[in-house]
Amino acid sequence: MKIITDTDSLHKFCQKASSAPFIAVDTEFMRERTFYSILALIQIATPDDEAIIDPLAKGLDMTPFLELLLDEKITKVLHSSRQDYEIFYQMCGEVPKPLFDTQIAAMALGYGESIGYLALVKGELGIKLDKGQRFTDWMKRPLSDKQLSYALADVTHLRDLYPGLVRKLKQKGRTDLVKEEMQALYDETLYNFDPDLVWRRLKPKSRHTAYLAVMKAVAAWREKQAKARNIPRNRVFKDDVIYQIAQRRPRSLKDLSALRGIPPGLHKQKNVDRLIKAIGHACDNADKLAPVIPKPVNMPAGLGPATEMLKTLLRIRAENEGIAPRIVASNAELEKIAAFGEDADVKTLKGWRRKLFGEEALKMREGKLSLRLIGKDVVVEAVKS
Repeated sequence: MKIITDTDSLHKFCQKASSAPFIAVDTEFMRERTFYSILALIQIATPDDEAIIDPLAKGLDMTPFLELLLDEKITKVLHSSRQDYEIFYQMCGEVPKPLFDTQIAAMALGYGESIGYLALVKGELGIKLDKGQRFTDWMKRPLSDKQLSYALADVTHLRDLYPGLVRKLKQKGRTDLVKEEMQALYDETLYNFDPDLVWRRLKPKSRHTAYLAVMKAVAAWREKQAKARNIPRNRVFKDDVIYQIAQRRPRSLKDLSALRGIPPGLHKQKNVDRLIKAIGHACDNADKLAPVIPKPVNMPAGLGPATEMLKTLLRIRAENEGIAPRIVASNAELEKIAAFGEDADVKTLKGWRRKLFGEEALKMREGKLSLRLIGKDVVVEAVKS
């Protein structure tokens, strides 16, 4: 087992890996008490080599690995890549490309939604992996051989999964489908929250202009505090506190401290004076600073039965085609089709999704298709005119 703890060894490994068509990558990290993930291990495998990189090793320069990640001639193979890619984005300052996420590929091949790595390895390779080390504290040193072997298996089997998944996607004509789904993971806003945009993660309780302006300002202040102190957002204060401040709009530290749910030590936090100023500025300039929130679409009443029929049709078609239903259509999209038909602005009625399911969904809405129960089977039938 190759454990890389010095820059020279890392450079040699990455130089050799730079000629590979793909690398399988996984990480172990800790994030329970911090805003940013603390990287504890990096596992990497090429078609003919594998290694564990110890990012905690003293004096280790990670530049060779980062250059490998950013080499666009090499496909980066990961399973459920979102959190790993957030770490890589923080390290590289950009999103590594191209990516092949085996979880997305598995969904396109009918494995269901959000399949875990262990289940996919069992399904594709027939190998039952040991789960005994999954609660390891990866920040501790030294790690045992058993722990390191467990970590390395995350990429050696990932390496073996990749060619078979690619082959099956080609056979089913779903390569472009998977590439389209993975495009969303190249969006930098997934990994680098702009403090002025972080309000989008919240669920406002009011549409009042001053409320929205203050909510946005307080969310931005909390984000900056959490980043600066490297603590989880909720350690600064919880979302409910943001809503309360936005509702009450305190103009002084005394008024702020009097609100229910405010952490006892908030008045002692660094930059709390900036929070008070931000609240006041937002109140005084609410018309300019309040975010524009689209009005919810007025959905017709009584869509439940029609939506349920479309869900059943989707399950039937997805099972027949060997694809996870969620890739084809979400519940919200089905509801919009039930409500607006061809006028529904949803991905389900475009491209491959329309061909696989959308056309039939529209026909069912128009009364041209029906569902019939024959024994235990639900059958899709054309309605005779």
